[in-house]
Amino acid sequence: MDNENFSTLELLRQQFRYPFPTLKNPNAEQLQQITENQWIDGEYLWLYEQNPDLRKKYKKTKTAHIAAQWFPTAPPEKFKPICRLMLWTLYNDDLYEESEPEDIGHVHTQSIAILKGEIAAKDSGIPLGPMLASLREELLEFIPQESIARFTQMISRYFTGLETELRYKKNKAYPSVSECIALRENSICLYPFLQLTELETGIVLPPEIHAHPVIIRLQTLACHLVTFFNEVQSVLKDEATDSIYYNIVKVIQHERQMSLKEACIEDLRLHNEDLKEFLELQTNLPDFGIWQDAVINWVHYMSMVLSGWKNISTKLDRYTAAEFPGAAELKAKLNQVQ
Repeated sequence: MDNENFSTLELLRQQFRYPFPTLKNPNAEQLQQITENQWIDGEYLWLYEQNPDLRKKYKKTKTAHIAAQWFPTAPPEKFKPICRLMLWTLYNDDLYEESEPEDIGHVHTQSIAILKGEIAAKDSGIPLGPMLASLREELLEFIPQESIARFTQMISRYFTGLETELRYKKNKAYPSVSECIALRENSICLYPFLQLTELETGIVLPPEIHAHPVIIRLQTLACHLVTFFNEVQSVLKDEATDSIYYNIVKVIQHERQMSLKEACIEDLRLHNEDLKEFLELQTNLPDFGIWQDAVINWVHYMSMVLSGWKNISTKLDRYTAAEFPGAAELKAKLNQVQ
């Protein structure tokens, strides 16, 4: 690959490799229809009622098909809240991408309060409040309050990452590479999905397993791996939306004065280092006693998120063409709903 013919998509397809199974939930299309007809054009139509082109872009992102790669064996009723969460992450990311960093604190606080059941959506004053309230109700049908509390902590981490991104963007300043990896670990919003593996396995692991350093590290590595992949994938989108200050590839390029191709190759090297560690930990898990098989299975499902993301995302128009909302239309929408 010389510089002139360098293709980020080809790099992703050929060089980012995962030795994990790639399965897909057979309920994907059923939930995609619910996403498009009941949610995008139904419950949440008011968000983009005057913008059918933008609604079409959200439909093209095929959020239920992404979720189907991450949760390949969840039955329809348990798959539904996962798909609602997937659409929420997209809406929330895009809605606040052009926000002021100081405004995110309020959205963060209100979102967490809804998920904790402390306030009703109608009293929250945030556009996506009803979506989070529905998500909480659906999750409570299948997992205990303790699991939802852990999930809510991870949503909080996501907002912390989002707020940090906006601060760098507002100041037009780059973090260091290590700072960028740390903030993207949170803002990539994978941690919340990993907590919902319980929906699929039907087994709620005890708190001491979730608190185990190896389990924590595996989740961190999974977040890093998806992020390293995502940065190459979205670098052109981020250049178009002035989001370069928290794209790891652009941060590497800035810090080390490299070409885009060289920075992508360095991103791949960092990715492969973390993949090697993930595989070593997965292969040599500690002894969890009676929970051993359940932990092995949980990590197995985690690994399929990595191969699944590559399989679906390299085919999405959101990243492979100009099918993402422009900054101007997002800013206009934010001003309308505040």
